Amino acid sequence: MEIRKILVQVEETFRAAGRPVDPPARKAVVAAVIANPCAGRYVEDLSVLEELGAAVASVLAAQALAALGEGSTVTAYGKGAIVGTDGELEHAAAILHPRFGAPVRGAVGGGPSIIPSTKKLGGPGSAITMPLVNRDDIWSFDEMDAAEIAVADAPHPDEVVVCLVLATGGRPLARTRRPG
Repeated sequence: MEIRKILVQVEETFRAAGRPVDPPARKAVVAAVIANPCAGRYVEDLSVLEELGAAVASVLAAQALAALGEGSTVTAYGKGAIVGTDGELEHAAAILHPRFGAPVRGAVGGGPSIIPSTKKLGGPGSAITMPLVNRDDIWSFDEMDAAEIAVADAPHPDEVVVCLVLATGGRPLARTRRPG
C-alpha cells in the first residue's frame, strides 16, 4: 500500500438549536490518499484492491480511534471512497466491500450492522458525504447521520481517497423515534 497522505478531521458539537449537547456529539473522519494499482487499465481480478481495502481500513480505524481519544466508545460508523479519473467505480467497491469491514469492526469492538458506504469518481478537491449508522442496530434512528470530507489536492487520476468515519453518540439532540 502506497499512502501519499492522511487527513484527520474531528467534529465536536457542543450546542445545537440553542441548547447544550451533553455529552458533545463527536465524529472523526479520516481520509487516506493511496495509489491505485489498477488505474489506467482494465483489470479483471481486483483482489489486489480487496487486500488494499483491509490494509487501509486498519490504518484508518487506528487514526480515527486516536483522534476520538482513549476511552471513547464508537457507536456509529460509515465509509467512502473517491476514485481518481484514471480508475473506475468498481475499484472503490473492491476496496470498500469484501475485506474493509473486518479490521474496522475489530478496532471498534464489534458491530454487526453493515458499514454503509458511498463511492464516486472525482478529481482533486472532490468532497464525499458518507452515511453513518449505529454499529449494533442499523435501525437506530439516533445515529443515522452523515459526515463529509474533501482533500484539496486529491485524488490525482491514479489515486483513491479512502475514508472512514467513526462517531461517539448520535446526532445532536436526536429525538426521532421508530414507530410502534
